[in-house]
Amino acid sequence: MLRCAAGLTSKEIAAELDHSEHTVGKWRRRFAEHRIEGLSDEYRAGRPRTISDARVADVIKRTLETTPKDATHWSIRSMAAETGLSHTTVRRIWNAFGLQPHRAETFKLSTDPLFVDKVQDVVGLYMSPPNRAIVLCVDEKSQIQALDREQPVLPMSPGMAERRTHTYIRNGTTSLFAALDMERTGPGANVLCFPTR
Repeated sequence: MLRCAAGLTSKEIAAELDHSEHTVGKWRRRFAEHRIEGLSDEYRAGRPRTISDARVADVIKRTLETTPKDATHWSIRSMAAETGLSHTTVRRIWNAFGLQPHRAETFKLSTDPLFVDKVQDVVGLYMSPPNRAIVLCVDEKSQIQALDREQPVLPMSPGMAERRTHTYIRNGTTSLFAALDMERTGPGANVLCFPTR
């Protein structure tokens, strides 16, 4: 409109601003008919929105703060059944707010100043075990119960998956060693046992 006021033709404005002459003419007519109000964007074609902000907020709140009775997290279809919305509507809401209840990420932060040295020692045992020795890596037995994570679970939030540490407080370590047969495998042979955590 400023270029129109400067006296340029629609063809000249279209060439300068890299628009079609038809687009320039449309905005000229709208300004001529309605002045400044004519420059506001119009509603676009398509079906009007039918889901209120309150219902969208309800889906988000349920997703973040509750779990279904028979599962560990909500699925699109279970949330749709719970809220009375279609599964495509729930999918659009979750995509818009970056919600992914089925995902959980793990993290581990070691504060041990000798962590690198210990990793090198353990890897060295695997790569080059001592002469006439067997190196065993034992993870879990059913008697060793993991009751608590080492860090609190960080709940899901918009745009961020639930996060939890992959390590946890172990109990029953003595039953691990009791389960191993510590017999010698031959003259001078040793069994070296290093629990993985």
